[in-house]
Amino acid sequence: MPSATINEGPSGKPLLVARALKKFYGGEPAVRGVDFSIEHNSYVTLLGPSGCGKTTILRMIGGFEAVSAGTLELDQRSLVDVSANRRPVNTVFQSYALFPHLTVAENVGFSLSLKGLDRATIQTRVAGALAMVRMEAMSGRWPRQLSGGQQQRVALARAIINEPKLLLLDEPLSALDRKMRKDMQIELKDLQRRLGMTFLHVTHDQEEAFALSDWIIVMNRGVIEQQGSPEDIYRRPASAYVADFIGGANLLSGKIAGVKGELAAIDTEFGTIEAPCTSGLNAGQVASLCLRPEQISLNGNGRAISGAVSHVVFQGAESLIEVEAGKSRLQVRCERTPPEVGSTIKLTFDPQRAWIAAGAMGQGS
Repeated sequence: MPSATINEGPSGKPLLVARALKKFYGGEPAVRGVDFSIEHNSYVTLLGPSGCGKTTILRMIGGFEAVSAGTLELDQRSLVDVSANRRPVNTVFQSYALFPHLTVAENVGFSLSLKGLDRATIQTRVAGALAMVRMEAMSGRWPRQLSGGQQQRVALARAIINEPKLLLLDEPLSALDRKMRKDMQIELKDLQRRLGMTFLHVTHDQEEAFALSDWIIVMNRGVIEQQGSPEDIYRRPASAYVADFIGGANLLSGKIAGVKGELAAIDTEFGTIEAPCTSGLNAGQVASLCLRPEQISLNGNGRAISGAVSHVVFQGAESLIEVEAGKSRLQVRCERTPPEVGSTIKLTFDPQRAWIAAGAMGQGS
């Protein structure tokens, strides 16, 4: 995986390496000196809210933005002074950017025509690219005759036909409806595996990142908050920001009372609670106890917190219940008949399934 220790490809080196990468706009930092590496044949996602710097990083890799400081290497060769058209990198844009006056086949083969390849070679490679995205039957259609999902597949075929070492995807599913996004998530991951190509995907949607990624890089205000596998980021967030952004954890802020090995004790408004913790915490440090809604039970066994039900939201197979407890608002999932709004209930949780992360919401990076 793309980390300092799990990032080697067939050559024994990562495919892409960024070191102290920075980007300034008019003196204002958009990317503040980030370090990361990406493995060969992996699906990596840059995840974060609007304005966090994720798309700026993608554009620097693609050659559409100049690097202000730091290094960017692909296969151990610097990209800094290489023009966009000479990089072994292709991009799938949010808008798809298909030529309306060209057919599907002509769109896909456009770059090969510019290279002067003969017609037979172009037709063969276009047919192969369209087959990879299951669009060979649509080769003669115009873009206006395609659905959003079909246009997305054509954009993918056009991007992969040149066999780039790295495929960049800039919020490629944002224009699709929910069902189509779900379907395309499966198709994108399947395509990446079949091609054996490295995909770098930008999104603000954590569910999308989880569905697609081998590795996730979580960004906030131009810095990397955490990077790791989807499971590691969900279960062991490094900071309160990551815990909140990834899956909306319930956060009980407090101060660290003590640390012993992989456990820490945190003083909260509900007393001192001992739980597994992120590394690097020290006594007296501001931190947050993270409880996912699925980790809290109604009237079960374990550590108890009492509160009043303020909202009940029906979500199909379950209901999401919001409870006001002290100064906190907690959310819990309920698969049976939910309690009534205004009723007092007891919430229970196992501290050993909770997690203590650094910082509290409202603290900037």
